[in-house]
Amino acid sequence: MNNALPSRTGGEILVDQLKIHGVRHAFCVPGESYLAVLDALYGARESIELIVARQDGGAAFMAGAYGKMTGKPGICFVTRGPGATNASIAVHTAFQDSDPMILFVGQVASDQVEREAFQEVDFRRMFGQMAKWVAQIDRADRIPEYVSHAFHCAVSGRPGPVVLALPEDMLTTVATVADAGAYKVVQASPNPADMARLKTLLEGARSPVVILGGAGWNATGVADLRTFIENFDLPVGCAFRFQDLYDNRLPNYAGDVGIGVNPALGKRIREADLVLAIGARLGEMTTSGYTLLTPPVPAQRLVHVHNDPNELGRVYQGELLIASGMNEFAAAAAALGRPAAVPYAAATRAARADYDTWQGSAYPGMPGKVDLREVIRAMEAALPEDTIFTNGAGNFAGWLHRFHRYTGLRTQLAPTAGSMGYGVPAGVAAKVADRRRTVVSFNGDGCYMMNGQELATAVHHKLAVIFVIVNNGMYGTIRMHQEREYPERVHGTSFTNPDFAALARAYGAHGETVTETGQFAGALERAVASGKPAVIEVVIDPNAITTQTTIDGLRAKSRK
Repeated sequence: MNNALPSRTGGEILVDQLKIHGVRHAFCVPGESYLAVLDALYGARESIELIVARQDGGAAFMAGAYGKMTGKPGICFVTRGPGATNASIAVHTAFQDSDPMILFVGQVASDQVEREAFQEVDFRRMFGQMAKWVAQIDRADRIPEYVSHAFHCAVSGRPGPVVLALPEDMLTTVATVADAGAYKVVQASPNPADMARLKTLLEGARSPVVILGGAGWNATGVADLRTFIENFDLPVGCAFRFQDLYDNRLPNYAGDVGIGVNPALGKRIREADLVLAIGARLGEMTTSGYTLLTPPVPAQRLVHVHNDPNELGRVYQGELLIASGMNEFAAAAAALGRPAAVPYAAATRAARADYDTWQGSAYPGMPGKVDLREVIRAMEAALPEDTIFTNGAGNFAGWLHRFHRYTGLRTQLAPTAGSMGYGVPAGVAAKVADRRRTVVSFNGDGCYMMNGQELATAVHHKLAVIFVIVNNGMYGTIRMHQEREYPERVHGTSFTNPDFAALARAYGAHGETVTETGQFAGALERAVASGKPAVIEVVIDPNAITTQTTIDGLRAKSRK
């Protein structure tokens, strides 16, 4: 029977599997260890667009962000050794963020293994705790099997990254093998008895709170979730960097449960009699260092829903633990209908009022000539409702998380792992995934410089991303901790920046600098009108360290 099958090189077999599994984009930095794959991608260039990045970490971040954006595995190719080590930051981030991603790594030829050959690394050991599955494909005729398992593993249960090593000689070996079929997403569904128990717990609650997060959501699931939330009139707090799972403009939204949580929302969670955590892992950032809920047995009744049964009971014991896919749970929750009465409706309205106060009169403002809250409001006024905002890590993101009202699913791409350097490649990936939508990459100066070279990728591929760079001349988050723990002993947190706008123009992008709040709206209008990648550098007062305090404030507090 195999005699009727075509003979192909390993590289051709691999690329054919990508086409079967629906891959339309791949990210890479080219390497000699997988030239056969590059050649096969040339043959498939009409169906798979290859986005060539300038650094392996940037390419892999793009793949992870693409997976977050689309729910389909982001595909990345890097070479052995240095390429793989550069890419490892994005694998770790994708694992903690539960983003589906497949990293293909070129490897030394089979006859050179265990000789410390040029750039040789044992990838199973290197990536072992950073990925859902790590393997090496030693036979070309097993490529369909390995690639099929990689896709299923990346998207099923708790999504995450997979790493496959590709020995150089395997990719040029000719084999005759049948293709596998397209992958299918596999998720558990909630037990009807558990859903009945959940309804009973909600009907008996007097001060419940929902903490919403997790990966694997689709538009139908989010719509079902909204039906459930509104049926039971529950207050919703979105876990750290999952704010796009519930429209922030809706009356049940109570704010983000992340770094610098609204004290009123934090108090509400601590005093809740029932916490319904849907999808969120309840990690350090979402629980304010495990203080909103105390492990292992929280004071509140806890219902924890997660797509990985290994996560349930890992840190917190719960009254009810439900292993389920997000969309499957949302459908079952929507089917619960409306309760006979909602005794906590007034508390839900109060939670929303606290959020509105947090956005308004509770904000102390910023020192200096630029207020980032007004910058964010200018973007909301000028840009489409479905604009995608990406960001990396740093205190600058606090203004975006606090003041931007995310409108719905896939409008936020940000690392729950807190990795710097994410915002720029994520912006590129978002635009690749959907060129019709506006994309704003919101960055601190330190975060931007860790992958700012990918502006060249945006220019090369004509991706009109708007890159906002908040420039305060320091690693702000570390400076904040430094001022709190060792006040006025500043060391190792300052740096010298380039002229970001001039640098953007040198790349062939549009570039402007904003030094006063009133300048931003015009700069944004010109950036959009340019029709090409654009950088808007926003220079802020270094004293403005968080949305709640200043460096002067931290120092004054330490003197008391």
